[in-house]
Amino acid sequence: MVNQLSIRLPRAVEARRQSGFLTNELVVAMAILAAAMIPLGFAYYQDHQACRACYRRAIAMELVDGEMEVLLAGEWRAYVDGVHPYFIQAGALTNLGKGEFQLLRSNNFVRLEWRPLTSAQGGMVTREGFGRLIPVPGRGGTP
Repeated sequence: MVNQLSIRLPRAVEARRQSGFLTNELVVAMAILAAAMIPLGFAYYQDHQACRACYRRAIAMELVDGEMEVLLAGEWRAYVDGVHPYFIQAGALTNLGKGEFQLLRSNNFVRLEWRPLTSAQGGMVTREGFGRLIPVPGRGGTP
């Protein structure tokens, strides 16, 4: 009678079986890694989008603030009352994205707005101010 416990499998069969266990462990480890990395990848993408939106908003604020200084210094007189598209010549416009600048003038009140086409570009930026009315000599102090 042959003792079944003393039967040994050939080395090739045992090596294949151990290789199969190693492959299973590798598949499980890859699944765990993927389950952890996929949410991190989405979080990184969202952070990247948020940083890009903040960057574009900073560019828009910088341009609007600079142009508002020019307008309030006296350039507002070149526009009639109403809403006008406002064109800016600046190198930073290439990084800003698609949108439009809009100027509103009512008497000496001036509003300059940046309106992006999508909200992912940082949102609207608005600056308002009152242009100084310089008295014209000989007209009683008011223009």
